[in-house]
Amino acid sequence: MIEVRNLTKVYGNFVAIRDVSFTADRGSILGFLGPNGAGKTTTMRIITGFMPATAGTVVIDGLDIFEDSLEARRKIGYLPENPPLYSDMRVDAYLRFVARLRGVSRSNIENALEHALDVCGLEDMAHRICGQLSKGYRQRVGLAQALIHDPPVLVLDEPTIGLDPRQIHEIRGLIKTLASGERTVVLSTHILPEVAQICDKVVIINEGRVALQEKLSALPAGTSLEDVFLGAISKEHHELEGSREETLEEVGAGRTE
Repeated sequence: MIEVRNLTKVYGNFVAIRDVSFTADRGSILGFLGPNGAGKTTTMRIITGFMPATAGTVVIDGLDIFEDSLEARRKIGYLPENPPLYSDMRVDAYLRFVARLRGVSRSNIENALEHALDVCGLEDMAHRICGQLSKGYRQRVGLAQALIHDPPVLVLDEPTIGLDPRQIHEIRGLIKTLASGERTVVLSTHILPEVAQICDKVVIINEGRVALQEKLSALPAGTSLEDVFLGAISKEHHELEGSREETLEEVGAGRTE
């Protein structure tokens, strides 16, 4: 369903991500895990077509996100770290507006709205002003706008950040419901329990590079995700340091010749 191949993003002299590659199967939840600043959000923005890559490709259900951008993006629902809400609009009016932007036919908008409100538990909030909602309900509206056009792929960037424990539990349960059937979910987070509880596969990124890609069911019995995470980023860090030292030695040797 999702193939990410050798993504690289460079800003001037800064390499945000380098050769990032992973896959997500249809109907699965992939946890994209890494420390703050590891390159998770940059990768999510490239996958969803919000940002071009310096190099590499992303294929969504057979469509290249760069060559077939419009068609590929129609297959994606995206919840960025900060939900893109209009604070002065009512929830139902906002979701109708998003539905029109996403190409939902006029005859199907009300059905799409009813479905999104139902799935995200927003029936009682439909006539509330977005800016007056709690953080938890704003996240639910963010999920509803990502779902309104019934996409086969959902990309969620830190969907539980800033929520209280009850809200976190509710949103995690909602995400598991959304991934049932044919829908694929990519969940970007730095929260280990989030991945352990709801994901089928984990991709660990550190300092802009993939340190590990593995199905959770394939991890050795008795091994905690915390141990796997710390081991992966520690190994990646040492490899990067070794590579940098070799580069410095080569530069130094060149200057003495």
